[in-house]
Order: sequence, then C-alpha cells, then structure tokens
Amino acid sequence: MAISAGNSFRTRDTLSVGAQSFAIHRLEFLEKQGVSHLATLPFSLRILLENLLRFEDGRFVKPEDIKALASWKPNGPEKEIAFMPARVLLQDFTGVPAVVDFATMREAIQRMGGNPKRINPLFPAELVIDHSVQVDAFGDGKAFGLNAELEFQRNVERYAFLRWGQTAFQNFKVVPPDTGICHQVNLEYLARVVCAAPLGNKFEAYPDSVVGTDSHTTMVNSLGVFGWGVGGIEAEAAMLGQPSSMLIPEVVGFRLHGRLREGATATDLVLTVTEMLRKKGVVGKFVEFYGSGLSSLSVPDRAVIANMAPEYGATMGFFPVDAETLAYLHFTARSHEQIALVEAYCKEQFLFRTDQTPDPAFSDTLELDLGSVEPTVAGPKRPQDRVPLRNAKSSFTKVVEGAPSKQVHVQNNGDSFDLSSGAVVIAAITSCTNTSNPSLMLGAGLLAKKAVERGLQVKPWVKTSLAPGSKVVTDYLAASGLNQYLDKLKFNLVGYGCTTCIGNSGPLPDAIGAAIKENNLVAVAVLSGNRNFEGRIHPLVRANYLASPPLVVAYALAGRMDLDLTTEPLGNGSDGKPVFLRDIWPTPQEVETTVRKAVSSEQYRKEYSEVFQGDAMWKSMQIPQGDIYQWDPKSTYIKLPPYFENMPKTPPALAEISGARVLAVLGDSVTTDHISPAGSIPVDSPAGKYLVAHGVKPHEFNSYGARRGNHEVMARGTFANIRLRNLLAPGTEGGWTLHLPDGEKMSIYDAAVKYREEGVPLFVIAGKEYGSGSSRDWAAKGPRLQGVRAVIAESYERIHRSNLVGMGILPLEFKAGDNRETLGLTGHEVFETEGVASVSPKKTITVRAKSPDGKVKTFSATVRIDTPEEVSYYQHGGILQYVLRQML
Repeated sequence: MAISAGNSFRTRDTLSVGAQSFAIHRLEFLEKQGVSHLATLPFSLRILLENLLRFEDGRFVKPEDIKALASWKPNGPEKEIAFMPARVLLQDFTGVPAVVDFATMREAIQRMGGNPKRINPLFPAELVIDHSVQVDAFGDGKAFGLNAELEFQRNVERYAFLRWGQTAFQNFKVVPPDTGICHQVNLEYLARVVCAAPLGNKFEAYPDSVVGTDSHTTMVNSLGVFGWGVGGIEAEAAMLGQPSSMLIPEVVGFRLHGRLREGATATDLVLTVTEMLRKKGVVGKFVEFYGSGLSSLSVPDRAVIANMAPEYGATMGFFPVDAETLAYLHFTARSHEQIALVEAYCKEQFLFRTDQTPDPAFSDTLELDLGSVEPTVAGPKRPQDRVPLRNAKSSFTKVVEGAPSKQVHVQNNGDSFDLSSGAVVIAAITSCTNTSNPSLMLGAGLLAKKAVERGLQVKPWVKTSLAPGSKVVTDYLAASGLNQYLDKLKFNLVGYGCTTCIGNSGPLPDAIGAAIKENNLVAVAVLSGNRNFEGRIHPLVRANYLASPPLVVAYALAGRMDLDLTTEPLGNGSDGKPVFLRDIWPTPQEVETTVRKAVSSEQYRKEYSEVFQGDAMWKSMQIPQGDIYQWDPKSTYIKLPPYFENMPKTPPALAEISGARVLAVLGDSVTTDHISPAGSIPVDSPAGKYLVAHGVKPHEFNSYGARRGNHEVMARGTFANIRLRNLLAPGTEGGWTLHLPDGEKMSIYDAAVKYREEGVPLFVIAGKEYGSGSSRDWAAKGPRLQGVRAVIAESYERIHRSNLVGMGILPLEFKAGDNRETLGLTGHEVFETEGVASVSPKKTITVRAKSPDGKVKTFSATVRIDTPEEVSYYQHGGILQYVLRQML
C-alpha cells in the first residue's frame, strides 16, 4: 500500500514540537474546506480519517472514501474503507505460525528466482511470548523458577525459532518468555500514542494504531491508541502492507459521570459495563467513552474496561487522549520528547479531550453513574452474567440445584478435609485485565496483610496463584512490603504470562481432581481474568467467576462460593472471633497512599530497559543462522507448510467447483475453537497418533496452541474438538464424519485424506455465526489443508469470513429465508457451482446439490467475497500467494 501517494484535500502540513518539525495531515484543513465538522465526529473516527488521508492512493483509498468518513453522520449509509495500522502486536500462540509463514515465503521466493530478503514486515511487528507458561508449581517460593524451567523444556524448539526470526527479519522484535503479557507490555511500554517515522529527509507524525493477533488488543484503546484484535492471516497481510477492509462503523457513545464509591473497584465497573453493553448490542461497533466521569478514572482503570471489549462485543472500547493519558505516559517513564509530541499533536489535531469538550455525535448512547457501581462478580459461564456480590451466594445455589450434596473426605499434602460442590479449588490473580492496575494489585496485597494479621489462612483445597502481566507488579509489591503477606497466603509468583485466564491453570492435586471427577462435584474457580466459558479455565471446574484481585484473595480465604461475603464471616481469626470481609477490606485512602509510596517511574524505566533481553535460558539457546530458515525434518513443532508447493508465477484462471462432497454439516454458533481447538491433544486423536508415531510421549504432547507451527498436527486437529457435533454423523461427538458415498464412519481428518486421494473437493455446511469466538487463523488454514474449497453458512463472524478468503476458501451465504433445513440438504449430496469462474464482490451464484436418488436441488447463494481486493486474493489462491507474486 503506497504511503502518502495522494493529497486530494491538500491536508499535508508541518507541526513544530520544540526544535523539531514533523510532516502531518492536518484534519482542520478538511473543516476549512467544508468537508467535515470535526467537533461532531467521534474521536475514534477522527483517527481513522487521518489514516485515510495518509494512505490515499487512488486504489485502496480513494477521495470519495475520505469524503464519506469526513462527513459521517449517525446511522448513515454503509461504506467500505481500507485501514492500515501503524504496527502489529503478536503473542506466541498466534505469532509462531505467522513467522513460519514468513520463513516459508522466503524459501518460496528464492525457489522462484526472487530475493528472499524482500520478505520482511513492512511495519513494526512486536511479539510477546506470554501464552505458554502453565501453573504446574504453586504455593511456595520455588514455583516461578520451576514453571519457567518446564515452560522452556516444553517449548525450546518454538523459542529457538522465534529467536531466529528476531535476527533474520527486519522490523520484528520478540519479548522473551517470563517477562509479561502482550497487552500489558503494550500499554506500559510499546504503545507510542503518536508515532514518528522517517519520511524522506524528515519525520512524519501520525496517531498510533495497532492490530493484534489476540482479541484483547483493545486494552491499549485506554491510551487513545486505535486498534483491535484480528486473525493471524489478517495480521500477516498487514505486516506485508495489505490494508484491512472494513465498513465505516457505527459508534456507540458511553457517557460516564460521577466517581466510584468506596468498596467498588475498576473490575466491578468493567463487569457492569460488560453487562450493559451486551444488553445494548454492540457487536461490530466502536464504543467510545465520554463525559466528566473519565477524569476520575486513571488509565489503568480505563485499561480494565478497554481490555474487555471482546466480552461486551465491541470492535473497540475507546478512550480519547486527555490529561490522564499524559500523566500515565510520564508515570510509565516514556521520554519527555515523546510526551511532548503526543500532547502537541493531539491538541493540534482535535484529538485531545477535556471536560469542556463538546460531546460528539454518536449512532446511539447509554450512560452510567459511576457512583452506582457495587462490588460484583460475573459467572458462572459468561463474562456478561454479572452478579452483585450480595447476591453471589443465592445465585450460585441455583447453579448447583440438582448436583450431589455429598461431602467427600480428601487427604492431600498432609491436610485432611471434606470437599463438596461449591468448593473454590482455583483462586488466581491472573490476566493483564487486572494485573495492569496498581490499585487493584496493591488492594489485594493490603487485604492479604490484614487477613494474615487477623490469623486467617487460605483453605487447603484452593490452588492459588499470582501471575502478573509485567515485572513492574512484583517490583511495587516488594517495595510496599505486601508481597510477603500474599506469599503467606500462598499467592506466590507462578509466572509472568496469561496462565489461568487462557486455561493454563495446570493440574489440580490428584486427590482433589479425583474427588471432583468421581463424585461429579461442581467445583469453582475465581479469577481476575476476562473469560470464564465452561471448560476454559480447567476441565474439572464447571463454575468460573470473574472477580477483582482483592475478591480473589477473599474467596481463597472463604474456600467456598456458597458463602455470602457481605454478611457471613470468611473464617475465625487467631483470637477465635469471626472475621468478615468488611473487617479486612482496604479503604480507598489506604490504597491511594500505598500506590503513591510503592509505585515509581523508575520501576517502569528499569524493567523495560531490558525487556528484549531474556533470562539465561533464553540467551543460551542454540539458534540457526542465515536469512533462510534451516528446517529440522525431525521437529514436531516447526514444519515447512505446503502453501507454495508447485505454485506457478501467474495464477490459473478461476474455475467452477464440481463433484464436491460434504465433509461436515454443522449447526449454529460453531466457534473457531470447534474448528481448530487450542487445548490438549487426546492420545487417540489423529494428531495424537501422529505425535506418538514421531516419538513424542503423551505427557510431552503440549497443546494444539503450542503446536501451531506444525501444519501436520494442525490439519489433523481441524474439526477435532471433542464437543463438535457433525450432523452428517448423527449420534457422535468429536471429529467424526461419514465418507461418501460408501457411508463409512471415520475421523474427519481420515475422510479428508481419502477424499484428497480420490480427487474430490470438499464443502462444509453450517448455520448462523460460523467461526465466532476468538480470531484463529488455523480455523481457515486447517480446512484448506484438508481440501475444503467452500463453506455454505447462514452467516459468518467478521474475522473468520476474512480469513477464509485469505486462505482461498470460498465463503458462500444462504439467501435470507434459506438454510440447510428449508432446502432439505442432508450433506449426502454432490455439489457444484455456477458463477464462481467470474466471481465479483457479493455476487449471487447458483449451487446445485444432487441427492443419492438423482434429484437435483438448485438454489442461489451470495459469494461473501466482499471487496475487489478480496477477489484478487481468491483468484491467487490466498493472500500470501497474492503478496508473494507481487514481489517476484
């Protein structure tokens, strides 16, 4: 994508900051031309408008696109535009396959006579290794070291590959493991807020923007940084200079006023906001926060809210830059020059908010008095299911209705106790959502101190853990002296990474796990994370509650969910008297005083000055040398994928799909996790059998997420989720199908292999919201490798539809009123298309389905290739093939 190729609206100008001058695209000039009225435009759209001005090239961005956005009015007509982010953020689960693809492209371009050194990220790409540490050890001072060691043993091949990538590719940096969580590192260090990049013989200044291969990339919206989570394929495209296609969004304004009352935390606020926005319905929309209440919320408080945009369904949860933003940049040791640029640029460009700023126009609005927020948890299965703390006991009793009420006697680690439904078996201070907030973390420490002083102890059946998103957290906990009290309650440091929040909670003690499993107990996890879907946190834990870090400690002390923490004691103190939550809850003044004394800019400066260095294990790894990766044929983690095998220099003409069989018939809301699971690999699954055949012992399998650099594992894991229901194989659960026409039942992978040998292309039939959930590139890559040529669904999740096109799979959509049932499709038919050979955006094509009895059903479907650029990607067989051919 060309940079600043056009300047139709003559917005190029210069901004002086101190002694330095910067080229900018001045938004005010649009207003002077009568093209825009900036005061009514939401702040988020002002940033997007600048992006279009800067990337106007007559191809991806045309003058009419700029005019449409500049004159935006609520509920106006739909308009597609192209957005180009300033940088890309990756985590290791999604980052490894991206680097594999780049390494594969280098090999392919060399083979085809091109220059492999041309394959580099064109914009800064920063990868943070945070998804691989697991809570194996806990509850003592050795836990962190043991977990870090196990993490390296399990992932050394992946980590060596990433270290090679760091040396081989320009514009690519890696934050080593055991350093922090990508979104917290982004917030505290990587985010620029305003970027300055060389442009000819001077510098150009422009708003920071980012796409990240993790849905919670939105956390950085709290700093006024524009961005969201995307699939791995879309992120790779951005790194290679391809823009993201998007509709000009609706922007929902969320007005905040007042202040949080005593006892309420930022976690309580975000759970309230999540509930409200889910009820409102903001999927695919921007949410922008405004109003005087913003001035009472620190950036860490805002970050908690912005982080959970995926949970309330929004593309972004955006906070404009204001005085709090500048204070946070000072606090986190950004340079004086950078802060001066942020302030000058944002004020000059109408991107700086004050309490006197006129309210922009919004597509819709809602509001919240911060003083109405009360202590809250959310669960047991969804982040939006908010429960006031005062109702948590009564709410949970409904969860366990019908569950066995038995008490099971357990002996574990020298302790003897009775376990029953309602027992809290995991209490985890985890996730960037809350560990980025010093008030919440020091609040947990103060509560722990008061609990220890009163003689309270954590119940012996609770697996406790502390896994902050940055090393700064442990620095200020140590400076405050509160770490010793958390340690006494067994909230010892277990790692710097996502851990429990993404399901890396590690095993429960054997005796406790057996008691839960054998007696069908409803066990509970309480965590300071952002997601609590059933089965996500731990396979044996059915009820999961999101809570603030202080409440996580409180529930560990109580040991039970069926306890009313507002009226019943947590336990008896050393004096034999009952101790209530209100007795040990820290006051806002105590928290504020502790934050002021314990947290310093020097801590941020020290930790982030060495953020890319890593520990001794990282530095001592043997890594391959050279621009072309030396693939190890024995590796079961990193393999050369076949995307570019036998690829001609020019793409063949598009052809109709004929003689296609159906691999799977799926229902509504099939998630990317159903399509490409990230969790454990069963021994008897196709992927498990592959690993065993290659000498990997079952205890060394690791997870699908960790094996995403090996296409052989991932293709076998596609449609292998143990909860997938394929209606083509009724009565089964898991990755089963029927091979047709013989009707033999076999694994989906084995059927795909057999169809490939027979030269038969494949279809998938699905219902509504196909590909919902986390963005996951392997949910498109895996089906492509299995031979899937098209999906016919009632509707698609936005990112997954884009990923299918990016992998050369045709997304077809039933016409309104049509679906599998109304058309009488069973999946036993043979399919063919008419109209694909001359495909165009959103074209209606004809599909014919021939039943085993010879009858033919003919129906129309919409091609969900939505833009001319996507047509090009599809013609080339995928976005990577398209980009590679442009570089030859």
